[in-house]
Amino acid sequence: MPAKRTPETPEGSAPPAAEKEPPPVGETTASATRRGDRAAEAAGSGAGTSGPAAGTAAGTSGSAAGTAAGTSGSAAGSAAEREVPAEAVTPLIRGIAVLRELTEAGGTLSLSGLERASGLARSTVDRITATLARMGYVRFDGRDVHLSPRLMELGNAYMSALRLPALLSPHADALADELDESVSLAVADRDGIRFIHQATRRRAMSLSFRIGDLLPAERTAPGPLFATQWTAADWQRWRERRAADPRDLSFTAVPPRTYEGDYEGDAEDDETFVHRTREASTHGWSLDDQLLEPGLVAISVPVRSPGPGGRIASVASVVSHTSRHTARDLRTTLLPRLRSAVRAMERELHTAPPPEPGPPPSDLALWTGASKQQLGREFIESLARGLTVLTAFGEGRPELTLTEVSRATGLARATARRALITYEHLGLVAATGRTFTLTPRVLALGFPPLSRTSLPEIAQPHLADLTSRIHESTSLAVLSDSGEEIQYTARVATARVMSVNITVGTRLPAYATALGRVLLADASGDTLPSASLRAFTPHTITDEQTLAEALTSVRAQGYALVDEELEEGLRSIAVPIRDGSGRVVAALNTAMHASRRTPRECVRDLVPELTATAARIQTDLHTAARFTHVPLT
Repeated sequence: MPAKRTPETPEGSAPPAAEKEPPPVGETTASATRRGDRAAEAAGSGAGTSGPAAGTAAGTSGSAAGTAAGTSGSAAGSAAEREVPAEAVTPLIRGIAVLRELTEAGGTLSLSGLERASGLARSTVDRITATLARMGYVRFDGRDVHLSPRLMELGNAYMSALRLPALLSPHADALADELDESVSLAVADRDGIRFIHQATRRRAMSLSFRIGDLLPAERTAPGPLFATQWTAADWQRWRERRAADPRDLSFTAVPPRTYEGDYEGDAEDDETFVHRTREASTHGWSLDDQLLEPGLVAISVPVRSPGPGGRIASVASVVSHTSRHTARDLRTTLLPRLRSAVRAMERELHTAPPPEPGPPPSDLALWTGASKQQLGREFIESLARGLTVLTAFGEGRPELTLTEVSRATGLARATARRALITYEHLGLVAATGRTFTLTPRVLALGFPPLSRTSLPEIAQPHLADLTSRIHESTSLAVLSDSGEEIQYTARVATARVMSVNITVGTRLPAYATALGRVLLADASGDTLPSASLRAFTPHTITDEQTLAEALTSVRAQGYALVDEELEEGLRSIAVPIRDGSGRVVAALNTAMHASRRTPRECVRDLVPELTATAARIQTDLHTAARFTHVPLT
């Protein structure tokens, strides 16, 4: 959730009484087969959660913890037999299950689809999604539920606490530029690997892995390196998972194995992985020669933590395909440069000063109480409060005690404790003594599909909401590479007999449009378009000095109003969209016939609406761009 929300009930309002929860999780049973054939086949092994979380489907009311199909790295038998802790929060388990189903479905499912996938009652699904929508984590489009960029703040909490993406990704990006090949960073997630950074090349034949994707260790280049640190229990858990899910159906980010029920093939693959792990221990690097998919090759080197023992903190990989490099090429030509980059990464880890703790989220308990008071039964307060616990972690706060979690979120110790117990059960939190840390599994909550979100996708629902309120067409545009044109990247038209007819992709001269002036006003050095300023109407500004003065005014007032300069009768007003650094990267506008509103009315009525919408788009953009690249088009 955002660090600050504005409740619609008075700040002094007392929070409502705690929501009465269903009976403890182990009291009723539901069949895991309700999650469908794939889920049932994968339920013993899982693909996203460790420990006992993989077996919760069989012991939870309404399959609320039917997360087994979306969990990974769990022992097939023992995990399924372990009971859900009596103090676990059932609504929180169910909410996590819904988020995982949406993640595995690519970010969108219908309400009925969520009902079938999760095994939950429709009324429960409705209440969970209503709560998540109130938190800004999902949005509705008709009967479909979509993950929203704000959900990425949960994964951002893990990434910030980990620090590796912030410290190592610049080195990975530089290596990708140097080699003109894709470079990735991964961390261990039990017997799988999970990506925390991707520097990809833009080609027709490109890689589709996303930040947060989980892959089986034995089919990757980083896997054998991480396996060099496995204990006997880790190896046993891996063998049990392999036996329960021989085709890797529970790993939704990779193609399933092509054979089924071939014991000799399974045994041979398992022995190959053991052999690759021994080689990785000896050589200090590992190779994937088309194990994951035909044509894909990769080479990996471990990035070790400073200090005694030098445990593997992350693994850096160069990934290509056989039309560019053979596996031997990777080893002979690219390995030395990869090792050099890894040495720079390790120096970064050794010399980086400890981070200053950022401000923890504030007023979350107050906000959830106010939301419960406003929405009543449709808002599940225990789910919302449980999710706020994840946001307590972050940069400078990688390990927290129960007291620190309670203080950061404003939740009672008992409430925070039950949430942490639930997360530990689900594999999202690990406990060491008195402290708790987030695990890579937090990235399974929406991060993979949302990590590929573009600015137009972020803006589209906000444009639709704005259009419905002001009853005028709205658009988003960016500046072209030349700096002389704007390009429309998103648009929502209003239903009028006479409306502005512009399609996505349309280009117009920047100097004669409100969108363009907002963008030009932020351009460095006040550089004006080099092309001649042609008059489109008698009102078009064609004098450079006059245009420069207009841009100065736009910077000062925060909006641009262009009145019949591009076309007779067309009036447009626009505001900026800024990235996390404050740079204007896009502009938002509305346009109409000049007879509908006077210029004064446009400023009075529309600028506040545009500014509020721009702020919401910026919030989502800043969240999404924290650890991922958000394309502007």
